[in-house]
Amino acid sequence: MKTVQAYRFALDLTSGQVRDVLAHARAARVAHNWALARVKAVMDQRSAERSYGVPDELLTPSLSWSLAGLRKAWNAAKNDVAPWWGGVSKEAFNTGLDALARALKNWADSRTGKRAGRPAGFPRLKSRRRTAPSVRFTTGAIRVEPDRMHVVLPRLGRLKLHESARKLARRLEAGTARIMSAAVRRDGGRWHVSFTVEVERVERHPARPDSVVGVDVGIKHLAVLSTGELVPNPRHLAGAQTRLRALGRALSRKTGPDRRTGRRPSKRWERAAARLGQAHARVANLRRDGLHKLTTRLAREHGTVVVEDLNVTGMLGNRSLARHVADAGFAQIRRQLAYKTQWYGGRILVADRWYPSSKTCSGCGAAKAKLALAEREYHCEACGLVVDRDRNAALNLAALAAAFDTAGSGPVAARGADQKTRVRGQVATKREPGTTPVGQTGTVSPQGGTTDRVLTRAH
Repeated sequence: MKTVQAYRFALDLTSGQVRDVLAHARAARVAHNWALARVKAVMDQRSAERSYGVPDELLTPSLSWSLAGLRKAWNAAKNDVAPWWGGVSKEAFNTGLDALARALKNWADSRTGKRAGRPAGFPRLKSRRRTAPSVRFTTGAIRVEPDRMHVVLPRLGRLKLHESARKLARRLEAGTARIMSAAVRRDGGRWHVSFTVEVERVERHPARPDSVVGVDVGIKHLAVLSTGELVPNPRHLAGAQTRLRALGRALSRKTGPDRRTGRRPSKRWERAAARLGQAHARVANLRRDGLHKLTTRLAREHGTVVVEDLNVTGMLGNRSLARHVADAGFAQIRRQLAYKTQWYGGRILVADRWYPSSKTCSGCGAAKAKLALAEREYHCEACGLVVDRDRNAALNLAALAAAFDTAGSGPVAARGADQKTRVRGQVATKREPGTTPVGQTGTVSPQGGTTDRVLTRAH
């Protein structure tokens, strides 16, 4: 099975190499801002001409928003815009133009309804201080040195790694991987190189192919499994809050930049800002490490993983819970499970967003109309079951796998999910997992059927 995945390594750059990388990042930013200004000028000119009654065939020729069109316009003007263009790799300018082409396409697709999700705004100019410096290479000499502690990139030369690249080097030496591109980026004060690699993965199977596990994510516990396991929430951001506040107060006492007056920040402000950024980066790294370990373990052990389609964006609108929801990383758990279940031969099922997993009794199937967030135990009025509400939700999620297996690979005749919870007449679904092809993903409706907009294979 061929798949595309990324390998990310920290770099130990010399001062000269840092200057070279920053020069490439500056070239990418210059190309992006010039092309964006050109696109905006052409759009404004055509709009003004239309307001004067100029027919469409006589309007100023439009500028293509594709990467090829933007590159053609840049090559015609680069001698005047950036006479120093020969000092950096052509991939630096291609990085900025490609980012603009993608942003313009997202904006156009969002306006016409072709792009799902939140509306995408019109691209903005990239700031030197607010934009993380990065450059991407797609052609030229991109390789890992035999010592596995150095990589070679076009124009940048031989760069030392902070850690061994043996995992990637073994695949390259065996011929089961091919490097497609490499990107250098600065995050939290440290430089990293990321390789986009096409990997030929051997077919694998979970340790327990017939095992079904429901995963209910939360704040009190990061995840509650239907097996009864409680995964504690490390709360990395809350633990680092004292240090972050101290660093933030120290930063506020320094002389920072002022865009209104053109004042530049002091050296002490820059050092304090770097310390604050490193503290935030450490929290992000700890969170990323914990989520990867959890999702990898679930994908390796269980054949079927059932999760919920949570409205994380709506949760972040709650001022009381926004910080804790962001610290937990709900969206990352589902995203990582989606591709890791494919890697290890399992499948992931996504319950419908309005499925009342917490309000439904896992014993008899009766559902409550309302369940306050403060009620941490579920008390069933029908059968008298008393169980932790998160464990109850995880059991209900696991039970949905049987409904998916019964429905097969297509939709069944069942009422679709909505925002209302059925109080009576809801029947509990059978929990014994069936046998279905691995590598599938789907969404299960509250009444045990599958919706038309789901049952798609994971890509």
